Amino acid sequence: MPAPRPDAAFTSPRQSTPADAFRPDARRWLYIGLAFLATVINYLDRQTLSVAAPVLRHELGFGDIEYSRIVSAFMLAYTVMNGISGPLIDRIGTRWGYGACMLWWSAAGALHSLVRTPLQLGACRFLLGMGEAGNWPAAVRVVSEWFPVRERALASGIFNSGSAVGAVIAPPLVAWLILHSGWQSAFWMIGLTGFVWFVVWMVVYRTPPASSAADTQPAPPVLDLLRQRFVWSLTAAKIFFDPVWYFYIFWFPQYLSSVHGFSLAQIGAVAWIPFLTADIGNLAGGAFSALLLRRGASVMAARRASFIVFPLMMTAAIPAVLAPSAAGAVACVSLATFGYTGCLANMLALPADRYPRNTLASIWGLASLGSGSGGMLFSLVTGWVVAHFSYGPVFVGFGLLPLLTSALLLGVVCPALQRMPVGQLR
Repeated sequence: MPAPRPDAAFTSPRQSTPADAFRPDARRWLYIGLAFLATVINYLDRQTLSVAAPVLRHELGFGDIEYSRIVSAFMLAYTVMNGISGPLIDRIGTRWGYGACMLWWSAAGALHSLVRTPLQLGACRFLLGMGEAGNWPAAVRVVSEWFPVRERALASGIFNSGSAVGAVIAPPLVAWLILHSGWQSAFWMIGLTGFVWFVVWMVVYRTPPASSAADTQPAPPVLDLLRQRFVWSLTAAKIFFDPVWYFYIFWFPQYLSSVHGFSLAQIGAVAWIPFLTADIGNLAGGAFSALLLRRGASVMAARRASFIVFPLMMTAAIPAVLAPSAAGAVACVSLATFGYTGCLANMLALPADRYPRNTLASIWGLASLGSGSGGMLFSLVTGWVVAHFSYGPVFVGFGLLPLLTSALLLGVVCPALQRMPVGQLR
């Protein structure tokens, strides 16, 4: 008798789950709304530095290479904690896991208001990255706990659109706070919003009853998950995918300032536009796969189509750096961010398409290890290339990386998931 496949232990309990066992509850929209707000706060805390960077660079005295190290301090903590926060949330549950992460990163965000040296700023970014790593594993669990398969890409797009909304709000809000109250107020006031969210979350969130036997089991060991082809290949894909987004988050305001001579007020007036299109892309990604499902496509076919269409849009980064005006660069980057979030909405839904609930935060935490590793590496490379050459090679590189990601998703990730033994999906 052949030995059982290593992934069967995580999926076979779902085979006995009837197709209609997952009964949607109206509360799911409240909960995904709270996950959306948490992601908004996450990105307000994260994006405050990129908007305030021109002021902080002057007051604290650091340049491009030092800035890349400060960004990498965040990414280092974010990377390490993704591998810890996901399994931890699977063990202690969504309610307490999400709440604890919010408390940590909100306190870390407020601490930025006290920094006086680049080293202290880097330390605060490290603490912020530790807490913020838990947002996506926790939100993915919310989607799995409360949404049926046909709605998961849309629900993922809704909560993930909080990243774009936060990035949209941050430039004008942070610029206004700095101009009127100083840069310190921008950090502590935004940090305060997380404490308000925590109180509301702990009051209203409840975990639904398990819909399968696997959902009630303890989370599997992380090493067992890492042996699965789907998990490690998704992690590899994130290495090359998410650094594109981090570049726009951390470096695009700097690009507008350095290359096009934008003032802080001009950055606040313009830098939000690519993140507005990213917000639309989140919803478009979910709506695109939902449309294909309604027209009779399989779940995997809908995901595959998304992994072709949206990464192609991200190649708009290449003409962005060639545009003769700032308006042209903003337009091209806006198309690229639309493609990023459209693709990500479907990536976020992938693990829940086949895996039981008790593994999902762990899987997405491990995948985010790739995200953080790639973000840290490419941030250092970006700082070095910009300091020694220009933004040109950087934009070209970030325009090509999505094509590599698409190849990994279509050639390795999706086939690995499709071959898994599973019965009817929830």
